[in-house]
Amino acid sequence: MANKSEETQDWYSEYTTTYSYEQRKNWYSEIAGFYNKTRPRYPQQLINRVVELAELPSNANILEIGCGPGIATVPFAELGFAMLCLEPSQPACQLAQQNCATYPFVKIKNQTLEEWELETDKFNAVLAATSFHWVSPEIRYQKTAAALKDKGSLILLWNAGVLPEDEVYRVLNEVCQTQAPSLAVYHAKERVNQAESIKEIGQNIIDSGLYEDLIYEQLVCEITYSIEDYLNLLQTYSEYIALDEQKRKSLLTNLGEALAKNCVNIIKASYISAFHIAKKL
Repeated sequence: MANKSEETQDWYSEYTTTYSYEQRKNWYSEIAGFYNKTRPRYPQQLINRVVELAELPSNANILEIGCGPGIATVPFAELGFAMLCLEPSQPACQLAQQNCATYPFVKIKNQTLEEWELETDKFNAVLAATSFHWVSPEIRYQKTAAALKDKGSLILLWNAGVLPEDEVYRVLNEVCQTQAPSLAVYHAKERVNQAESIKEIGQNIIDSGLYEDLIYEQLVCEITYSIEDYLNLLQTYSEYIALDEQKRKSLLTNLGEALAKNCVNIIKASYISAFHIAKKL
C-alpha cells in the first residue's frame, strides 16, 4: 500500500503533467471571489494556539505561501506581525490586498514560492494555509527551511473539506452519481478518516530531515451556508474546477434544484481545522 508521501507525489506529478504552468498558477483565478466568500475561516482559538506553540515574538516576520485572498493572513496581521505573502493568482492577490489594506506591515506579491527570490535566514515562521501541497516537492522543504531563521517554525494550517449533514450529503451523492461519478467518489472519501489523512501529512515534514519537534492539533468546527453559497463553495474545490465548464454548470444547476426540493434553506456542515508546527533543525 502506498504511503501518504507517495500518494502526494503521485498527485502532484499527475497535476503538473496534465496542466501547464500558467494553468496551475491561475487554478483559482476564476473563482477567487467565491473562495474569498465561502471558504471556511481558521478559528481564532487555533490561531492563538499556533502563535503560542511556535513561540512567535511580537515583532515576528512571517513568510506566507499561497495566501489566496488572505483568509489566514488577516488573523495573523491583526496580531501585528510583519508578513510577506506570495500568491500566484492575480485576482486572489487583489482580494488579499483589499482584505489587508489596513495592515501596513503586510506585503502581497504575485509570485509562487518557486519564482520567489530566496531571502535566507530572514523569517521567524513560514506559513502555508491549505496550500503547501501545491508547492513543488523538490523545493517545499528545502526553500522554506533556508528562508527561516535558526529554530524558526514551519506552520501548516489545514481546513479540511466541508462535510454537510447526512440529508444534504444524500442529495449531493445522488446528483453526482448520475452526472459526475468521480465527484461521488471524491465526496465519499472526504467523509472517511478525514482527520487521520491530515495528521499523516506531518510525517512528510519529519522525513524531509530539515525539521523536528512536530506538533499536531485539530478542532472540529461548525458552519452554515445558504444553498447558493454552498454551491459556490463547491466550485472552489479542485475536482469541480477540473470539470468541463458545461458539465459543471449543469451539475450545479441540478444540485441546486434538488437541494431546494429536499432540504431546508440553511445547510449545516462541519469541517476540521488543524495545524502542523515543526522547528527548523
